[in-house]
Amino acid sequence: MSYLNTKANPVIFDIVLFLVRLFIGFAMISHGFPKLQDLINGVEKPFYDFIGLGSKISLILAVFAEFVCSIFIILGLFTRIAAGFLIFTMAVAAFVVHGADAFDKRELSLLYLSIYLIIISFGAGRFSIDGMIEKRRRANDW
Repeated sequence: MSYLNTKANPVIFDIVLFLVRLFIGFAMISHGFPKLQDLINGVEKPFYDFIGLGSKISLILAVFAEFVCSIFIILGLFTRIAAGFLIFTMAVAAFVVHGADAFDKRELSLLYLSIYLIIISFGAGRFSIDGMIEKRRRANDW
């Protein structure tokens, strides 16, 4: 099974990372964009206050993670930092907001959480802005 070895096929590995980043980024934006619209339009909806700062601040933090950090994930810019924010947000969603709910209510946030753990572990890959920065940095080390 050498085709699964990331060292044997680094290009395939980077392509898969790129596709995962694109898919998960756009999928999470679909959750963050309605919250952003509510925030911009001043819609007062009850939102879970998970750190005691108020529901509006919690909504702003969720919008930052789900919308802004998803854009960073798609671009591959500050990927590990953005994934860290999204990991925290999905952990809160899975274990705090839906902690007492049945598994089917927590399943989506747990799936997102697992994918963000993979992204934070492997980084953005070669086909990203982070990859271009790293390539330029290595070229300047000579």
